[in-house]
Amino acid sequence: MAGHIVAVAGGKGGVGKSVFAANLAIAYLQEFKQRPLIVDLDLNSLGDQNIILGQNPAKSIVDVTKLNVPTIDPKSLAPFMVNAQGGYSFIGAPRDPILARDLDLDGLGRFLKAITNTFNLVVIDCGNGMDPWALKVFEYATCIFCVATSDVIVINQTKRLVSKIQELLFPPEMVQVIINRYSASNIINPQMIQKSLNRSVFAAVPEDAASCEGSLAKSTPVCIAAQGAPIARAYHDIVRRIQQVNLFENLAKLKKPSGVAAKALATAAASDPAAKEPGNPLKGGGGPLDPWTLMKLRIHKSLVENMDLKKTNTDTSDPKQRAILRERTQKVIFDVISNEDTAALLSTRELKAQMVKEVLDEALGLGPLEDLLADDNVTEIMVNARDQIYIEKAGKPTISKINFSSEQQMMNVIERIVTPLGRRVDEKQPYVDARLADGSRVHIIIPPLALRGPTITIRKFPKKKFASKDLVQFGSMTEEMADFLRLCVEAKLNIVVSGGTGSGKTTLLNVLSGFIPATERIITVEDAAELQLSQDHVVRLEARPKNIEGEGEVSIRDLVKCCLRMRPDRIVVGECRSGEALDMLQAMNTGHSGSLTTIHSNNPRECLARLETLVMMSGLGIPSKAIKENIASAVGLIIQQSRLTDGSRKVTHVTEVTGMQGDVISLQDIFVFKQEGLDKNRKVIGKYVPTGFVPKFVEEMEAKGMKISRSLFTAEAAAPARQRA
Repeated sequence: MAGHIVAVAGGKGGVGKSVFAANLAIAYLQEFKQRPLIVDLDLNSLGDQNIILGQNPAKSIVDVTKLNVPTIDPKSLAPFMVNAQGGYSFIGAPRDPILARDLDLDGLGRFLKAITNTFNLVVIDCGNGMDPWALKVFEYATCIFCVATSDVIVINQTKRLVSKIQELLFPPEMVQVIINRYSASNIINPQMIQKSLNRSVFAAVPEDAASCEGSLAKSTPVCIAAQGAPIARAYHDIVRRIQQVNLFENLAKLKKPSGVAAKALATAAASDPAAKEPGNPLKGGGGPLDPWTLMKLRIHKSLVENMDLKKTNTDTSDPKQRAILRERTQKVIFDVISNEDTAALLSTRELKAQMVKEVLDEALGLGPLEDLLADDNVTEIMVNARDQIYIEKAGKPTISKINFSSEQQMMNVIERIVTPLGRRVDEKQPYVDARLADGSRVHIIIPPLALRGPTITIRKFPKKKFASKDLVQFGSMTEEMADFLRLCVEAKLNIVVSGGTGSGKTTLLNVLSGFIPATERIITVEDAAELQLSQDHVVRLEARPKNIEGEGEVSIRDLVKCCLRMRPDRIVVGECRSGEALDMLQAMNTGHSGSLTTIHSNNPRECLARLETLVMMSGLGIPSKAIKENIASAVGLIIQQSRLTDGSRKVTHVTEVTGMQGDVISLQDIFVFKQEGLDKNRKVIGKYVPTGFVPKFVEEMEAKGMKISRSLFTAEAAAPARQRA
């Protein structure tokens, strides 16, 4: 009589499904004295079962799927299978993710069809249950155990997995829910889980951290290492219940769908051209790709062979070298296309040019993002998922028609962004701040932190360097305000640019930096270098994250300390966001006047509070009053930059820090933007209004020979400001 295959899956990582799979098989062995087979098919974790079982097989399930023998029996499986002294057999997963790509789905199907003639019970760890190889197991399985915990997020992900299995027309009875690490004190009880999943819970495995941790430390299943523990008894209860209710015999009569894995493969291949390449774990079975993608794949493959792009430096920072490389690559693509039968597909010159461009962008650029980066009207690119890209135009976000074909294509683009900068993004460091060659700011965050796949946010840097006259033309300030700010910079006032995300702080900081006299030595400190200074005597410093060993980090605070020893006339810090605020204030108070920086805040008063908080983050335990006195003596001017409801960016406050009154830092607005309403196009209507207050530092500026008209600060100087259409 043929045996049974039990598939074990978890809707979310970390629920203990691998531990459950191993101990279910061991409990079966101990109850019925029959040798089970444990198969590790979790190709995302790669080797967890090796640790749980204390085994390290030389071969893996990938090698089994490549078997080319008439029949699969114990003799043919012997080189690939461990027969453990504990009485079970084990076939492991490959330890190398590159080897995992060689899994053959057709070969896996042949193995699953034959293996139940050898073993009465085969327990297969299927990972998250959504991959094609897991679906292939479901086609041959008698039962699917979905392992969950009493956690809201886990239950939600388990519900998604159960719904997916049901959508694929597997019988609902096949899916049996196991609650792992259950405790009576849990807020979420089995009844609530049953109601949420709309199916009964088959069993609950109690929380027993001590036994589990002890068995893992010994690399021995808990049913062997701690046979008398409550958790071990729970596994035996599950096995006995399976026998008592004739679970496997009843489920074996159900009719299961076939070809599910092939359909999943076809869907994946249609959205991911790489899915059908040799060496991909989706190999074997599947539907055809569209002709355009197939041709692009052939051209790209030939291009790699002809140019050996892996050895070619495609990340050169020299524009001339990039142009030469692009021209050379384009010539090779044309040569490849000339050898292709393109009459039907590339019937026009425009289609041929489009094909060449797409292959070029894939090989040398940032793929589908290239068109968005080339569009001067696009100021921000927000990739929420591979098939959802938002762009910002005129301050308003809209969804783009451009998509990535796959998450792998996104990861290739991400690697092309971070590698030239010496940065990395992986599971150990799943987020990174970087910049593009043109200075555009990039933030990247990948799974497991990003639940929908890699996320990319690009703040585009304008190709044209903005000057104060541009901001006047945009309505961000008046000409009189620009002249006043220029005098403030020349007079070496310490200035803080305050504003929210995307309000234009960096652009304004660039403009203010342009007012610094060319005779002065400027040192810039940034997390990701994006300032564009036109002066010659400039030293640019950029922070560095930890390397792969977790060492070598150089923070902005470290760089601020360094630049104090480099004889700066001006220090420009891209953004204060931590303890470096203290060092910045110290520099402002110790002879480095005229320093500039930015801070995230909503108004000048909040700017001071945030600055105080950042100083406290230095960890020196400085009293609050001392910090406030430091701020009051160091900062001369706060410029508030805001993004209004119509997407326009304006300087809403120019405020002087006048000193201390008791325990409070005194502020006095010099210019404010007064909003008066919206026009018929929903554009903000308003004007810049001087408050009538003459700054205290004006007399000092006049003593230095600067001429400032006092009428600048009177009400007659008010100027209207509309957002340019």
